[in-house]
This record gives sequence, structure tokens and C-alpha cells, in this order.
Amino acid sequence: MIRNTPIPPETLFTVRSDLDTETLLANASQDLASINDIAAHLAFEVNGAQRNVALGICRMLEGVQLLVNRALDEAHPTT
Repeated sequence: MIRNTPIPPETLFTVRSDLDTETLLANASQDLASINDIAAHLAFEVNGAQRNVALGICRMLEGVQLLVNRALDEAHPTT
């Protein structure tokens, strides 16, 4: 039997191949900032060990955010 539709990819999400590095890094940076805001909000909704976990996630996200921002600056300097 011949399929009229293409076979779906193995993964749920894909990244368009025509996007440049600056666009990819800028989107990653924005996503990390959003996730950090969600985790920070959660940290103030829970107590005890759960709060410590949420705050730990915030700290890790901040570190990754710095790495992505540095890569963005190196790949596409503003000056």
C-alpha cells in the first residue's frame, strides 16, 4: 500500500533547518527565561524541600541562560 502522507518523524518536535544560529539562540534564551519565571513562581507557592528544588532549578536555569547568552554574543556580536 502506498501512503498519501509522509511518514512522521521519530521525534515529537523538530527544528526548521532554515533557521540561523542567532534565531535559535535567541529563542532558546527566551524559553529559558520563561521557564525560570515559571520555576520562580512555583518556588513561592510551595514550602520546604519542594521550594528548595524549585529554587535549585532556577539557579541551574540562570547558569544555562548565561551560557546561551554568551554563545549568542559570540556568534553575533552587537558591536
